[in-house]
Amino acid sequence: MRMRWKLVGLAGLAGVAATGVVLARKRRAQRHYQPDELRERLHRRLAEVSAPESAAPAPAAANAEPSRRRRRVPRSRA
Repeated sequence: MRMRWKLVGLAGLAGVAATGVVLARKRRAQRHYQPDELRERLHRRLAEVSAPESAAPAPAAANAEPSRRRRRVPRSRA
């Protein structure tokens, strides 16, 4: 019985260590970019996202006809 608990503990420890290795590799890959290069990439991505929004149609004018949604009338409790 004690051997099983030791194996469970060792498996948990191995899982924590493996997770740390994966996170360390991921973080190292993110730090690989130079600050100027990273800034340029972010500006380029922002320009790509902003471009389609500027091509969208303009919103309706303020004096346009109001929507024809039905108003909800509360029921009387009779």
